[in-house]
Amino acid sequence: MKVNKKEIIESKIQQNQGIIQIADIVAEGISKQYAIQYLQDRHYERVARGIYLAPDAWQDDLYIISLQYKKIVYSHDTALYLLGLSEREPICFTVTVPRGYKVDYKGKSPLNKVTVVEERYFWGMDTIATPYGHIVPCYNAERTLCDIFRVDTEIQEKQFAVKEYLNGRKNLPRLMEYAKMLCVEKKIKQYMEVLL
Repeated sequence: MKVNKKEIIESKIQQNQGIIQIADIVAEGISKQYAIQYLQDRHYERVARGIYLAPDAWQDDLYIISLQYKKIVYSHDTALYLLGLSEREPICFTVTVPRGYKVDYKGKSPLNKVTVVEERYFWGMDTIATPYGHIVPCYNAERTLCDIFRVDTEIQEKQFAVKEYLNGRKNLPRLMEYAKMLCVEKKIKQYMEVLL
């Protein structure tokens, strides 16, 4: 049985909850021109280069940014939010990228870019669901806690994050391993001694 182009495109759109990349359609053997025309005829909004949003879909900026820039990993305050270790939504999204990776983002949400050497880039890399259910790259809780101790983070935000971490699924050996690698072992030990 032959599957037609429209069915392929609609299937891809459904899989991604209304957000579609032209590259995904082209990978199925459908021409770029046909894909763009199909989406435009159905009033899809172009939200980024090669990325379209269905008229009835929610715009998930965290997911769209991760589609645009394959090497970004959500970190710091944004990772705290995604991990449920923050009481507030970030004003701007913080991402970590390997040194030399270009991010020329001009979207609606401001983007704070942190660069690291390639070796540190991979430590604690994981994935997590956004509030809209899309899977995005994000550092795990242990790496994220170490990162917020390395930068100037508000005391209340640190306290909330550490308390939530200790009340949830914690992996203290891994936390201390990352703390040592990222040179915040002393700070985290002092903090933990007060809270444990």
